[in-house]
Amino acid sequence: MPSQPLAVIDIGSNSGRVIVVRVTANGHLEILSEARTSLRLMSDIARSGSLTHAAEERTLAALYDFMAVAAGSGARRTVALATAAVREARNGAEFVAGLRRETGLNIRVIDGEEEARLAFSGAVNGLPIEHGLLVDVGGGSLEVAHFRGRRVQNSWTLPLGSLRLTDVFLNSDPPKQSEVTALQNHVALSLSAAGVPELREGEQVVGTGGTIRNLAKMDRAARTYPIQRLHGYELSRKGLREVVGRLVTRRLSRRAALPGLSADRADSIVGGALVVQTVMEAAGATSLAVSGQGLREGVVYEEFARLMPSAQAVRRASISAIASRFTTWDGDRARRRLRIASALWDVMMQGAAEELRDAFEHAATILDVGRSVDYYRRWDHAAEIVTSADLHGFSHRSIAMTAALIARAGRGRADFDAYSVFFDAADRRAVGRAAVLLALSDEIERRMPRGAAVSVARQDERKVVVLTVPMPHDWAADELTARFQRVFGRQLVLEGERGGPGGIAVGQ
Repeated sequence: MPSQPLAVIDIGSNSGRVIVVRVTANGHLEILSEARTSLRLMSDIARSGSLTHAAEERTLAALYDFMAVAAGSGARRTVALATAAVREARNGAEFVAGLRRETGLNIRVIDGEEEARLAFSGAVNGLPIEHGLLVDVGGGSLEVAHFRGRRVQNSWTLPLGSLRLTDVFLNSDPPKQSEVTALQNHVALSLSAAGVPELREGEQVVGTGGTIRNLAKMDRAARTYPIQRLHGYELSRKGLREVVGRLVTRRLSRRAALPGLSADRADSIVGGALVVQTVMEAAGATSLAVSGQGLREGVVYEEFARLMPSAQAVRRASISAIASRFTTWDGDRARRRLRIASALWDVMMQGAAEELRDAFEHAATILDVGRSVDYYRRWDHAAEIVTSADLHGFSHRSIAMTAALIARAGRGRADFDAYSVFFDAADRRAVGRAAVLLALSDEIERRMPRGAAVSVARQDERKVVVLTVPMPHDWAADELTARFQRVFGRQLVLEGERGGPGGIAVGQ
């Protein structure tokens, strides 16, 4: 059974946010509702060191709205946290006490170490990354966590938030080069003094927070890119440099109109972008994996699980959770198709990349969701669902590979142009071969008696592949056999099995 809905409120230095979520029986986090508003609390801290009455009024209005969102989504419990601006304010305790009196919320001010840990738990859980640095740029602080094997080894909280550094260093519009350099030098020295390490082999940077997501949106808006969700997007160092170049050369009035940039971040994004750029340079990172999750999701994960699952377990749970939302998806049929597909893979795709097999198995599992939209275009719709669903644990390349497998299985000659950013010629050939096996598995499954066994044996005698399928008649399948011969260079013969326990025998 899924968990009861939980609301998490984050009173951040720049923004306030709420999410309402539940966790499915297999561990997938499902967003039921969310809301965000600008708070700008760190600006008060930068000016006077205290939070003003106006800041309290803004925050109170936001909390009332967040509580309404939580109630409207059926939340049974609400967790409310405050971060850098509140914990640094001279009157932070009084500020929180006033909010508690007015709202009844038990607001907890968390320290930097807990903030970094929660950001890590939320951001890395949903990505296929084992080792690296987690970077969370907030309005008031920068959280960094070094992790190995999806476990935190060390963490740092530094006063390097986007609003804070913008107020301190960037006084001109647009900022002068001397101001930019001074900010970058300050960040680099702070990272070095804190002992934040460079990346080791096999490690990469994961980024979360509104600043990083806005930078990724701007980079994506300048490209032809087939996947609209930000979670899992790869922001290259070169791409970030180009985004920073566009930001620092524009006045605020023109900066707000840049594609991908949220208007309420236009005045602080330059400081945040320079922080991210300096962190990547100091770490020696060539790219940054963007997480659409962060502190709030980390609260949820830590509420329901003590240990972070493997990326493979996250992917499987996510596929199962998405598929189960569709009435046309039948778990028994999906498992039967997957058994057939796996058996065919073992004899026809030896030596193929493990990432392709992973995508192949997910494609075989989720395929039937497309029938909920239109049976006759079920392959295309299933592929579209894969590229737009809230799948966790996947890179964008693996999402594209899963979608391309489904689309090509249905069409026979799917257009790879949409995925050209992910695939080279060798990838296209491998996906084309696997797609034929996926189509064949689906056609066999639709004709198999329920409960029939699946087994495959291989013989290397002639360039003919013979499939004996558990049905009481021979099956021509002209289109499929032609596709099979085109991609494998072998003739496919399909024979019905009359009597016996039923199975699939392959001879080659």
